[in-house]
Amino acid sequence: MEERELELRATLERYFAFRDEVDAGRAPWPDLVQFFTADAVFVDPAWGRIEGREAIGEFLVDSMTGIEDWTFPVDSVHVAGDEVVIKYRQVLPDGRQQSGYTTLIYAGGGQFSYEEDLLNMVHVFEDLTASGWAAPEGMKFPPRVPNRDFTRP
Repeated sequence: MEERELELRATLERYFAFRDEVDAGRAPWPDLVQFFTADAVFVDPAWGRIEGREAIGEFLVDSMTGIEDWTFPVDSVHVAGDEVVIKYRQVLPDGRQQSGYTTLIYAGGGQFSYEEDLLNMVHVFEDLTASGWAAPEGMKFPPRVPNRDFTRP
């Protein structure tokens, strides 16, 4: 394995360890920004394009508040050069699950410059309705017309 790939895989180990801490309630979502470059781009299926580490931190607060008891176990990871594709599940407290994919672009230095999450939002909303889940008071919602630009930096 080349040095760059070893560095990327070590970063992924730290990234997944941190995500496990978040799932367990021992770390806050916004601290995930440590894994992103200052000019990173994050594309979410509901919230759209978010640009910059500070904005990504705010997005993580806004988008993850109210779903702290959900988990996101990883099923597989595929690495091709600097591109990482992660197959994961979004698990609601009642056990309902959705399949999701994340694409990350490694920028070096232990950070990613791009994340794009893909989920079938129709299925997500169907499960939310069927589970009886209700948004807690004060929860923020995605913009009505999100920026759908998924161009990589």
